Amino acid sequence: MNQKLLISILIGLVGISGFSQGMLLPVIAIIFENNGVSSSLNGLHATGLYIGILLISPLMEGPLRKFGYKPLIVAGGLTVILSLGLFPIWQSFWFWFVLRLLIGIGDHTLHFATQTWITAISPLQRRGRNIAIYGLSFSIGFAVGPLMAKLLEISEALPFIISSFMSLLVWTSVFFLKNAFPDQDHDIETSSFFGTLKRFTKVSRYAWVAFLPPFSYGFLEATLNGSFPVYALRSGLDLSSVSIIIPAFAAGSIISQIPLGMLSDKYGRHKILMIIMFTGFLIFTIAGFVDQSTAGLFTCFFAAGIMVGSTFSLGISYMADLLPSNLLPTGNLLCGIFFSLGSITGPFIGGIIIQFLEGGFFFVMSSMLLIIFISLGLFKEKGTEEYSISNTR
Repeated sequence: MNQKLLISILIGLVGISGFSQGMLLPVIAIIFENNGVSSSLNGLHATGLYIGILLISPLMEGPLRKFGYKPLIVAGGLTVILSLGLFPIWQSFWFWFVLRLLIGIGDHTLHFATQTWITAISPLQRRGRNIAIYGLSFSIGFAVGPLMAKLLEISEALPFIISSFMSLLVWTSVFFLKNAFPDQDHDIETSSFFGTLKRFTKVSRYAWVAFLPPFSYGFLEATLNGSFPVYALRSGLDLSSVSIIIPAFAAGSIISQIPLGMLSDKYGRHKILMIIMFTGFLIFTIAGFVDQSTAGLFTCFFAAGIMVGSTFSLGISYMADLLPSNLLPTGNLLCGIFFSLGSITGPFIGGIIIQFLEGGFFFVMSSMLLIIFISLGLFKEKGTEEYSISNTR
């Protein structure tokens, strides 16, 4: 099959996944807020999707090697489509939590398979660019998704129905793909759950700092989309303002995704990550002082998207810089796990801050970015050569 067509289909799948996630977080947050659900419970509920990601991550490497990319994409996409379609059936806190968990499992299965497939088929000289396009597609989908919140004024079921139908349309393209398998020449331990856990330890020794950018992206993405609508409505902003402000973050990342990837190729991932983390710290600190202004928040969200909206793809690229090729699949899994940990932590902390600490919402995010900036500054790269030596002992 033509490689360009294959990559286009995989990137399309990632884009519609971003759309469904971008829709889900603010829509459910607004529905629960209107129904009187507390902000802390609202934030806790948002973690369901990311708990699903966390639960499935250690279990995916074996099935991928055994069944190949296509079956995992089919299974993951079908899980998302069916789950989205079930939301209008019964509005229940815990029923919706289970559906969110299933969407997390399905989405991450799809993401892991597509991300690994794209990495495997991309020539070395174009791998960074392809990963940036992958991240760009997700960002575009995620930017459009929150616009579905406006449809709540018509019907609470409409955003879920539209998202499920659009996911179904894109998912059918998978059946045009010919199945393929990842490289089977790696250590046999990758096929078992405990082998994967053992490799997690190896990978963490050499690339732990590369997992902090995906953590920060998950933290910011889930908090801004899951907790910010509640914070904004309680601060006096209307629904129209919220639906405009939220997509600004993803829109900013759309502009900078590929340029930042190219800059990191030229000047080094470590330097670029330190710059964007510190700049992000400054932007969210400013946001804490203009949180009553629609224009001010829109500007801060857009600027933050430009600077820190590419941290997930940059984290993957930095991880690939730090690890030998035989550990890249495990490194990709850990990027997903840290993304889910950030996504779980963000809305829960955001909900608590909204409920008990008025005015501290944006300062939590700025503090998190400052801590990652300091960690990057303290990290000393060991390199793949040192790994190879220590691995033979």
